[in-house]
Amino acid sequence: MKRKLLISVYFILCSLCPHIATAQEQTPREKITDSIRISLLTCASGGEIYSLFGHTAIRYENFTRNIDAVFNYGMFNFNAPNFILRFALGETDYQLGATNYEHFVAEYNYLGRDVWQQTLNLTPDEKEHLFNLLQENYRPENREYRYNFFYDNCATRPRDQIEKAIDGSLQYADNMTDNNTGVSFRDLLHKYSEGHPWSRFGMDMCMGSEADKPINRRLMMFVPFYVQEYFNTAQIIDKEGKARPLISSEEKIVETGLTAADHRSSGITPMQSALLLFILVTAATIYGIRRRKTLWGLDLILFFCAGIAGCILAFLALFSQHPAVSPNYLLFVFHPLHLFCLPWMINKVRKRQKSRYMVLNFIVLTLFILLWAIIPQRFDLAVLPLALCLLVRSASNLILTSKKR
Repeated sequence: MKRKLLISVYFILCSLCPHIATAQEQTPREKITDSIRISLLTCASGGEIYSLFGHTAIRYENFTRNIDAVFNYGMFNFNAPNFILRFALGETDYQLGATNYEHFVAEYNYLGRDVWQQTLNLTPDEKEHLFNLLQENYRPENREYRYNFFYDNCATRPRDQIEKAIDGSLQYADNMTDNNTGVSFRDLLHKYSEGHPWSRFGMDMCMGSEADKPINRRLMMFVPFYVQEYFNTAQIIDKEGKARPLISSEEKIVETGLTAADHRSSGITPMQSALLLFILVTAATIYGIRRRKTLWGLDLILFFCAGIAGCILAFLALFSQHPAVSPNYLLFVFHPLHLFCLPWMINKVRKRQKSRYMVLNFIVLTLFILLWAIIPQRFDLAVLPLALCLLVRSASNLILTSKKR
């Protein structure tokens, strides 16, 4: 009887072992998966030009393993060889970085930039898939990527990884592909550079007419705040057709009490500088005409600076991979010929001879100013006084040489 009883217990235990083993295997995994939270972090704007548009990161929390990490696609090495040249060419490589959440929060508290957290409403499998994608991206051979400010940046990369991890499809509340939005890249550049006139002026100088074409809402998501906005109303449609919101909750996890106004720059603006220069150049030109002085030194400085600016714009338009920098109609005002033809032009001015270059420049600038309103590119108003400075100096040569005759 004892032997039969032992055999019976043995077989019962054997039959239960697979289930016990399965439970032991599944319970920790399910517990770990359920204890995971993945969130999208959106950081407020800062005062530096690279922080005007905010920032996006992904937060991974594993409460069972005591992991709290932030994945950030906005890392770059400013000390890398030829960084400035590569940035101008559009060949800048950014990389995915991972940092401890506490360090991340401490940095943004120090910078005075608020941070919002949107908890992603993902299934355990989707969380695992997203974490695997981030781990794959974080491998040393995969960390770097070719940065593109409008199309592939620190906001679009997290969006793309989240969309890939979803088991189904992500449906936004708005039509994301309709270009009839009335919003252009330049509009968004202006919106987020408000209060930073020199940054706006520099971007307006570099951006060509392509930046003024309407873009769709998906392209607007190069700005982190649009990712945050569109995610709030997005729905996940699973393979069975059931819908659930992408975001389960939103909260501000870093609150510094500072606003965008606190990060605004102060001092003289580009428009004020350009107007002051125009007044000084006009006054000097009137004096030169009355005294029959050529003031060729003034021409040397003005056209040299305009030529340098023209070389930069021409370089961007011809060689840079940055989107929307070409064609740039500012090249009618600032172009390399100002620099290359400078010796011959100054020689004519010094000898009080009519310069054909000055005549041509006078005609081109006159047409540019007259056609300002219909040129298919928006210019910063500070360009107008600068163009008038060059126009006035060209007119001075024509007036002095005509009076001589």
